[in-house]
Amino acid sequence: MSQQAVSARISAIEALVGVTLVRRTSRGSSLTPAGAAVSEWAIRLLEHAEEMDAGLAALRGDARRTLRVAANLTISEYLLPGWLVALRQEAELGGDAHLAVHMDVGNSAFVAGRVATGESDVGFVEGATLPRGLRSRVIGEDRLALVVPPGHAWARPGVRVSPSELAATPLVAREQGSGTREVLTAALQAAARSPAAKGTLAEPAIELPTTSAVRAAVVAGAGPAVLSYLAVEDDVTAGRLVLASIDGLDLRRKLRAVRIGPTRPPPGPARDLVALAGKLMKPTV
Repeated sequence: MSQQAVSARISAIEALVGVTLVRRTSRGSSLTPAGAAVSEWAIRLLEHAEEMDAGLAALRGDARRTLRVAANLTISEYLLPGWLVALRQEAELGGDAHLAVHMDVGNSAFVAGRVATGESDVGFVEGATLPRGLRSRVIGEDRLALVVPPGHAWARPGVRVSPSELAATPLVAREQGSGTREVLTAALQAAARSPAAKGTLAEPAIELPTTSAVRAAVVAGAGPAVLSYLAVEDDVTAGRLVLASIDGLDLRRKLRAVRIGPTRPPPGPARDLVALAGKLMKPTV
């Protein structure tokens, strides 16, 4: 630095602290007693700042190498494994071969709670409503399907089920708080023609905690169910289940990534996973 630049910096510091730090003479410059004290304090302060910078860098490094994900059952079973494989491949290409992923699985209410408390970095849900207090991004669309065992009356060709008939039928259903049940309830309420009909859903024939359990119960003949098409596609192809037709019912649903924090998420595996999920989602069947 030039002498003029040094003098300007010192003058600016003196103006900031309000005391004279350097004594200037024709033979050179030296620290005043106040300058010596401030210099000692500044050295200690810079040492603490460097220690804090190193600690923050370590925390950021740990955050980049560890990803905590929560997802509802449908997404965790049929979509998330492929997303995580793609994320691991991208991490390895970028030189990070030590990315660890911790995953928690539950219904949409459980996922929202994990993200809201900071126990998960990012969550994936489906449902008719946005989780309160969380930022969300739509990553794709799914649709629910009414499925029955092959011998069921609704499996016959040409049979179409009305929304009111579906609402009055005890179904094999997921538990309260699941996105699947929430979307079905909202769709039936929207299709109801009179206010009195809204919310009049029959009690489930069987209430089960997982998509796989519901699917297995329907295959075994327990009754009809409404599930993600992703969950029943193989059974329909193999003839173990039959898609029943429904009149006038919109069973499409948005799949969302949810998180807390700033509007734009910071760089890291959580942001990378959400971006990959959006790219890998197939169009709705």
